[in-house]
Amino acid sequence: MISVGIDISKGKSTVCIMKPYGEVIKTPYEIKHTEKDLSDLAELIHSFEEECRVVLEATGAYHLPVLSYLKRKGIFVAVINPLMMKKYSSLTIRKGKTDKIDSIKISNYGIDNWFHLNDYSTSDELYSELDVLCRQYNQYVSMKVKCKVNLSNLLDKVMPGITNLLRNNDYVGKYKLNSFVKEYWHYDNITKKSEIQFIESYLKWAKKEGYHANECKAKSIYKLANESVTTLSSKMKSAKMLVVEATRVFKEVEKTLRMILLQMQELAKKLAEYNVVREMPGVGDVLAPRLIACIGDVRRFHNAKALIAYAGIDAPAYESGNFKGTQRRISKRGSAYLRKTGYEVMASIKAIKPIQDSAVYDYILKKELEGKAKKVAKIAGLNKFLRIYYARVKEVYK
Repeated sequence: MISVGIDISKGKSTVCIMKPYGEVIKTPYEIKHTEKDLSDLAELIHSFEEECRVVLEATGAYHLPVLSYLKRKGIFVAVINPLMMKKYSSLTIRKGKTDKIDSIKISNYGIDNWFHLNDYSTSDELYSELDVLCRQYNQYVSMKVKCKVNLSNLLDKVMPGITNLLRNNDYVGKYKLNSFVKEYWHYDNITKKSEIQFIESYLKWAKKEGYHANECKAKSIYKLANESVTTLSSKMKSAKMLVVEATRVFKEVEKTLRMILLQMQELAKKLAEYNVVREMPGVGDVLAPRLIACIGDVRRFHNAKALIAYAGIDAPAYESGNFKGTQRRISKRGSAYLRKTGYEVMASIKAIKPIQDSAVYDYILKKELEGKAKKVAKIAGLNKFLRIYYARVKEVYK
């Protein structure tokens, strides 16, 4: 029984090798995440005559080079949740944190929990690729929000009120507001023309860009331009550059989001469970690949409760003596991306009000009638939804 504890850092790691009763085979030493150092570590592990298990913490993307290399060499690797390791480390009286001390603690964890360690199983390449795409999708969504806020702030200075008249049409890939702002970018470019001249210019622009040529809309914009007070002068040399660049960046981020989503849809359609997930109420072409990407291979969960815990919407019962706690908050110790996507599914179910397969919708209504807040009712509905999801997808693979 040999435990190899690895404390992962960016580009390097600290390794400690121990046996039971605190016997140190190799004192903590540093390796780099290079082919040579990882190869030497793999050869050392294979040279032991006893059963050897590698233990390391999940550290975002830093541990992936070590994990993937050792798994290719056929070595048992257990990836531990950092929360579990933190609780294990808190048992010691003397506190101290260095890479060497952490590697010793991880190695000791492997010895103490030897029979509870699970060998890391690499998921299907499709699930892995979907996971990467999903994470990037959520990153770009955050960027889109920031770009939208930035653009809105700039437009409030040069064209206040224009966002209420012209809006981007997300679902068909049209960018009317962006295109209009790029053409005129400041109310001064509108007010310097007569109303008739602007209407002619607007109708010509709309026809060229493929939008509906609405004369009433042009009159509303011209009236707003004359009545509004701008706080950023068109004479500023940098004003046009800031506005045009803000619209360009916003458009590019949305374009990237669409590309990622299309790629996710193509990959998800290759999976056996796609049609089953797509047919569930509230799940459309956009949410289906995102939901599958967030959950991954459902077969890795031993039951539906494990999937709910992974989503972080479980609320463990609390009982002490005669006291029994029933009003508990969700743990939120799980995938935030899955909670967000699941909440969007619940909002979609609430909007479409399905007649067939309405178990989740009826459950949400039931909770609302019991006096639960709408958000709380949706989370309760998500709990039920994930149980149904687990059962139906598992049935596909039987």
